[in-house]
Amino acid sequence: MLLFKDISGKRVDTLAHTLKILKNNPYVEIHIGSDSQSVGKQTIYCTVIAYRFGNRGVHYILSKSSVPLINDMWTRLWREAELSIEVAEWITKMIPLKVEIDMDYNADENFQSHKLISAAKGWANSLGYKVNVKPNNQIATRAADHHCK
Repeated sequence: MLLFKDISGKRVDTLAHTLKILKNNPYVEIHIGSDSQSVGKQTIYCTVIAYRFGNRGVHYILSKSSVPLINDMWTRLWREAELSIEVAEWITKMIPLKVEIDMDYNADENFQSHKLISAAKGWANSLGYKVNVKPNNQIATRAADHHCK
């Protein structure tokens, strides 16, 4: 499983962290999302678990990794879906909870990422996850985008 850290870089036990948040905030919304950025000779991936406290803000933890440069957009963006779904599957098997998956794909047909929506969203929906794509809720992917740069 991916190693998650808080924004200060301190390692976080993902399950214990999530259970603590749920104990203190039983109505928290949990969003999982990933983003990627190609920089130099590498592609950086960041996956975020975001805890939304209604209208009182968001707290998140993240996992960041890099791989050799991926030039193919489809491959790079598909890996984002894989990472998010892998984390969602892992955490929901360990803790019975509902999570939403935020995908950094655009509903606007003018964007290339639009082509992945039906396949990636269909996959996540078939596993029982609600999926958010742009321009809708992008809680986790916004944080992931921030940490990819």
